Amino acid sequence: MSNLNQAPFLSIVIPAYNEEHRLPPSLEKIVTYLREQQYASEILVVENGSSDATTAVVQAFIDRQLAADGKVRLLLLHSEPGKGAAVKSGMLAAQGEYRFICDADLAMPIEEIAKFLPPTQPGGSFDIAIASRELPGAVRYGEPVYRHIMGRVFNWLVRLLAVPGIQDTQCGFKMFTKEAAQTLFPLQRIDGWGFDVEVLYIARRRGMRLTEAPINWYYQRDSRVRPFHDTVNMVRELLKIRRNGNHGFYDLPSPLPTADELPAV
Repeated sequence: MSNLNQAPFLSIVIPAYNEEHRLPPSLEKIVTYLREQQYASEILVVENGSSDATTAVVQAFIDRQLAADGKVRLLLLHSEPGKGAAVKSGMLAAQGEYRFICDADLAMPIEEIAKFLPPTQPGGSFDIAIASRELPGAVRYGEPVYRHIMGRVFNWLVRLLAVPGIQDTQCGFKMFTKEAAQTLFPLQRIDGWGFDVEVLYIARRRGMRLTEAPINWYYQRDSRVRPFHDTVNMVRELLKIRRNGNHGFYDLPSPLPTADELPAV
């Protein structure tokens, strides 16, 4: 039976920049998993300035799935450049009661998503559930030592300046309730890699409940993160978050998205 006419329980938002090779197998794994679940779901792939065939391969995948059974709603959207811009567009377009940011490389196996949903996370017990590679029970596979050290140094800065108490703000897998997403993402100002720290910073300022879930995580050798270059940029964005907070930009009521902010289909 098709779930396309049901309001989705879960939305998965995948930012996609030049992902013609990694996205098709990841989408296949995600759709296979979601077909086995009892709840209605949707996947929103948000392409953001790609110069390869990302749009074409995603649209072809969507066409094949619709022809097969249509149990999982799939949407291809377009946003301004930047991972933050893509995630913001996807979160504002999503319809699910729970909305999950998922990296295209699927470094966290999709089966782990159950750790972010009821009954593992009791309903009403959190606003944001953050995937953690640092909590007891988490396992990292294949990560070079230098990458781990750089990540810990940056996380120390994040805890010092923006989001105290969270051990892994950088992991690209996070679950938001519908209410949290609708409150936080209209206030997001950063379009680059530091967007998730910004969103968590705003959430803390607004008294939202943040929790972490330990995951299994597999290092991807073709990761798009450029360790030194992106770390410098993220530190700059971290300082920008602090300035924005000091100016009270995050304390304003959450604005409704304008026509320019809504993603293009």
